[in-house]
Amino acid sequence: MGNALMSNAIYTALTRQDGLLKEMQVVANNIANASTTGFKSNHAVFVEHLAAVGQQSESLSMGSLAGHNFDLSQGSLKYTGGQFDLAIQGQGFFVLDTPAGERLTRAGAFQLSSDGNLIDAFGNRVMGAGGGAITLPEEVAQISIAPDGTISAGEEIFGKIGVVIVEDGLQQEAGTMFKVSQGYQQVEEPNLLQGALEQSNVSSILEVSRLIEVQRAYEAGQTLIEKEDDRINQLIKTIRQL
Repeated sequence: MGNALMSNAIYTALTRQDGLLKEMQVVANNIANASTTGFKSNHAVFVEHLAAVGQQSESLSMGSLAGHNFDLSQGSLKYTGGQFDLAIQGQGFFVLDTPAGERLTRAGAFQLSSDGNLIDAFGNRVMGAGGGAITLPEEVAQISIAPDGTISAGEEIFGKIGVVIVEDGLQQEAGTMFKVSQGYQQVEEPNLLQGALEQSNVSSILEVSRLIEVQRAYEAGQTLIEKEDDRINQLIKTIRQL
């Protein structure tokens, strides 16, 4: 019975260590993206479950990583003066046409491609409100983008940037992109700000504090495992000497 209890203690501690290690990775990724335009902070979500440890023993309470939860709160705005830099004020996402399919983003650092398409920093085309790419003629020098996304030069209108909302099924991918499985709807009255970018909503101070806290918990768990391992080895030596 004593051996089982000690083995269970190590098993529980190892499961906890695995979760803490994943939490450290999430926090470290947040810190690394504290200056990334449009980045949304991520947090690990853990769940508790019961694990059977034998027919004559009670169940053991265990914890495991269930997934990640991202924070969609708006980051601060940085005014750049860039003609194609756009920030969404309030809810909504830009739609990008990527090789993997449509993706959503809050990162509005856009530019024009050689063929006149509005693209992001990775070459993905920005989609218009009615679908399709947004193309601007080469001869147009000064572009104005209204709060509702309408692109114009003087009295000539070239299109409207799509801004969408998602009710459910939003999944965060690497970087600043999101995948949606349930579809999306166009925002009727978007509020875009030309010449500005939304900054990351990561709080570096809070994330560093959290990282220190998780590291200390991990070190404490490692110490527990080492002590428990020493106890088991000592017990084995004692039994062999009998």
